[in-house]
Amino acid sequence: MPCERTRSVIQARKFLIELSRNTDLPDTIRKQSKQLIRHYPSRMEMLDAGQMEEHLAEGTIFQPIFSSAIECF
Repeated sequence: MPCERTRSVIQARKFLIELSRNTDLPDTIRKQSKQLIRHYPSRMEMLDAGQMEEHLAEGTIFQPIFSSAIECF
């Protein structure tokens, strides 16, 4: 489901942030986490993408699949 996919991406980003700030972890892990974070969209970017996807489906035979995503968070 799109809502679950969006939630997973947002949670993965939060997890990487936690890893990057955890001083108990080796520097290599923290550094790699920071590098990966740069490629993860923010929560707002994910929600914006979903709304754009929903908007593009308007007026077509496709039913919007993201309309409940904001309620998932």
